[in-house]
Amino acid sequence: MAWTNLTFFAQDKDIELLSEALDKNGALSVYIQDRNLNKLDEELIFGEPHNGPNKFWASNQVQALFDQSVDINKIQQKLSSNFKNIHFEFSTASVSETDWVKLSQSQFQPICIKNKINIIPTWHEIENSDLINITLDPGLAFGTGAHPTTHLCAEWLIDNVTRNSEVMDYGCGSGILAIAAYKLGAEKVLGVDIDPQAIAASKENSKVNKCSINWLNTDENFKFQADLIVANILSSALMVLAPLLASYCKPTGKIALSGILESQEEKIKEIYSPWFTFEDTLKNDGWICLSGIKKIL
Repeated sequence: MAWTNLTFFAQDKDIELLSEALDKNGALSVYIQDRNLNKLDEELIFGEPHNGPNKFWASNQVQALFDQSVDINKIQQKLSSNFKNIHFEFSTASVSETDWVKLSQSQFQPICIKNKINIIPTWHEIENSDLINITLDPGLAFGTGAHPTTHLCAEWLIDNVTRNSEVMDYGCGSGILAIAAYKLGAEKVLGVDIDPQAIAASKENSKVNKCSINWLNTDENFKFQADLIVANILSSALMVLAPLLASYCKPTGKIALSGILESQEEKIKEIYSPWFTFEDTLKNDGWICLSGIKKIL
């Protein structure tokens, strides 16, 4: 069995009506994603896609899957006729029957960071027991190690965690950075997130990796003074969290801030400068990780 995949681009204001039109004309599925996904101008939407104040991205890539028996040219003609305000650039591709589980798994290979940490999906065997191996599957919470910001933060942890370190992972997502800190030998690790699904995913991932880590929602009251704080979250969140994150860091302790584009470096440094003196910036593919030392005030 085979299908035809129809792809085009559209603005956010047209997505709902386009989705309805595709459904009425026999689309088996409609998939929508940011047109600028994985580019420097990627648009970040906080929270679950299509379920918040920003339901869609400003510019979207739409993919609609049809049975191969459907006349795809007629579908294109109907869309062009009914949405005259859109300049369609259609492309089509034939989709053959596939083992989608194996295909999805093939996209997630082990990730080695500084020849020290190896992040491995469960369907891969551990091949090098001399590395710090972290078992982690893609899931509901953000963070598989593939994104440059996660990679940069893991590099920073490798360079800074010691046996006596007390570490806070603020915005823990999947828990990958907290787990990395624990496996690097940190004495105490706390993972914090605003999303209950992230906390649930982190707990499960730490259980799989046999880590003793405390996980808390940001709604909970807690006191923690960390030697090291890592915060890999949206830059807009980092801008308002500066006083709070500074309060969790011990004097002369260190902080790593990521989820930041190179163009945002000076703005974030300016906001955090009352509390931190910054060291060299780590960079990867347009993204950065700022490293700061807490001032003695």
